[in-house]
Amino acid sequence: MSTKVLICDDSNLARKQMARSLPPEWDIEICFAEHGEEALEVIKAGDAEVMFIDLNMPVMDGYETLENITKLDLSCMSIVVSGDIQPEAHARVKQLGAIDFIKKPIDQEKLSEILNVYGLFRPSDVQADTPAAPNTNIKEAIDGISQIDYRDYMQEASNVAMGQAANLLARHLNVFVKLPIPNVNLIEVGELAMALAHTEGSFSYSAVCQGFTGRGISGESLLVFNDSSYNDMAELLNFNGEIDDTAELELLMEMASILSGACINGLSQQLDLPFSQSHPVVLGRHVKVDELIGASANTWKQTLAIEINYEIENHNISCDLLLLFTEDSLEHLYKQINFLVN
Repeated sequence: MSTKVLICDDSNLARKQMARSLPPEWDIEICFAEHGEEALEVIKAGDAEVMFIDLNMPVMDGYETLENITKLDLSCMSIVVSGDIQPEAHARVKQLGAIDFIKKPIDQEKLSEILNVYGLFRPSDVQADTPAAPNTNIKEAIDGISQIDYRDYMQEASNVAMGQAANLLARHLNVFVKLPIPNVNLIEVGELAMALAHTEGSFSYSAVCQGFTGRGISGESLLVFNDSSYNDMAELLNFNGEIDDTAELELLMEMASILSGACINGLSQQLDLPFSQSHPVVLGRHVKVDELIGASANTWKQTLAIEINYEIENHNISCDLLLLFTEDSLEHLYKQINFLVN
């Protein structure tokens, strides 16, 4: 009898990658959900015995979904598949009832191990004397997913890179980093300030810029740090001296080296492109967001902008990371994405 499998992820690319990673001989009926609310309806209808679920999703995220499955006493084995690889994320999903955790991008050996451990699928289940026919339901499900465009790819690649950076920061500071859904848009450089509109107000900010380049693709990362975060950052880093200009600069550069460097490296891996990175440079300190953007907005007209907002739970620490690809990089970037997708 076929096993009913649900893949819940807001990314077209992630859903397709997950479905392709399943053993083709596994006798399953597969369906998809784009967020937790849709997933719950599928489970309530009895159409999901096993669920592979992401954590960062709109409407209802993975944590809320797992919590509701337990609260409503629904029967479904849940396996988290996420780019958020912080130790605390692993612990929390296990407490909420997930049977296991797979990091993105998916390790098929790890997936096979989990399926085997929980008795969901074993290669020995397929009779050796009968050639296994690939499950047509999986192929049909994959074919039914919308075509992957550059935005789908970059959002999922950013999700993985963001998780790697958050994991470094979480381990370094012994904290839990709250992660958003990366915002990917092709915008005019003059609109960059609007991308950070939620940070406006009476606050001042400091920023570090770091360039990257590789195989016809170049850009820069811009880490915008809320100045009100300095005291909490100093406390987490056990900094006991006076928080003067020198100390602020050290804290700012430390954050940039962790978040900017890890995100650029993560994107490099996802795009299969080696990026070389320039030394980080302070773009501005204790100024308004539009002044920071203005200092960086006159080199090109249009950019592919990836915005990621990092917040540290239970601390007044937040920053925005913008990854900006130059206008003349976009054609090379789209070609590379098309090559990877097809």
